Amino acid sequence: MTSISALKPTAGKASTAQSRIAASRRLRIFWLRLLLLVAMLVVWQIASLGASAFILPGPAKVWRAWTTLVGNPTFWTDFGITFWRIAVGFAFSLVIGTVLGIALGASRLLGEILEPVLVVINTVSSSIWAIFALIWFGLTNWSTIFVVFMTAMPLILTNVWQGTRTVNTDFIQLAQTFRMTRVQVLVKIYLPTILPLLFAGSRLAFGFGARVSIVAETLGASSGIGYRLRQAADLVQTDQVFAWTLTLVVLMIALEAVILKPLERRLFAWRERSTN
Repeated sequence: MTSISALKPTAGKASTAQSRIAASRRLRIFWLRLLLLVAMLVVWQIASLGASAFILPGPAKVWRAWTTLVGNPTFWTDFGITFWRIAVGFAFSLVIGTVLGIALGASRLLGEILEPVLVVINTVSSSIWAIFALIWFGLTNWSTIFVVFMTAMPLILTNVWQGTRTVNTDFIQLAQTFRMTRVQVLVKIYLPTILPLLFAGSRLAFGFGARVSIVAETLGASSGIGYRLRQAADLVQTDQVFAWTLTLVVLMIALEAVILKPLERRLFAWRERSTN
């Protein structure tokens, strides 16, 4: 009893020390990233001094263009429609990719049959899917949604499929011994195993989907960030091209920092505890 009580303060001190180390590391990374950003801005500014404004505008000119865009009501309309297209396409890819990945993992025969199809889908470029989408759906929202889906879905499907292959067969045999239903096996055994790979694939798929959505909107859309990028490029408004690109970058960084990273820490906190 005495030994257990003596261990509690020691464990508490170790936990506090680990928290301080983690906080110090995060702070150091923050300052290093800030330093990197400043260095990039300095290099950009120096490079812009020897080039024309329509070739490489400086950071100040791009910032003025961006603040002008933000003050325009159409900015938020284009921003919102692009984000909506990305979100819908990603949602379809997440649901269908997860279901198909689990199905392929559960049936070896089905996986062997459909594996060449997955290879073909991964081989086709997003630009080609954008051309098909323009032919099939015209200048509608579904063109961009389709391109995002065809880009993101194979990534999620592949990660989930690979995740099912890492499931411990001993656990499945034990579940069969206890006569667990298929739904229970899926929730208790498969889901905890594939969830880290599913999340990693989803983050990658969302990033790729956001990038290809701009390509799709550039080729075939009458609204959105990609459409405005093409419009600014046609008018040789390079500062606005940079400003719209900055908008997309800020969107992705905000999603990563505000939603994806905190969600990952919350879902997989058990991994950090087991590592410690």
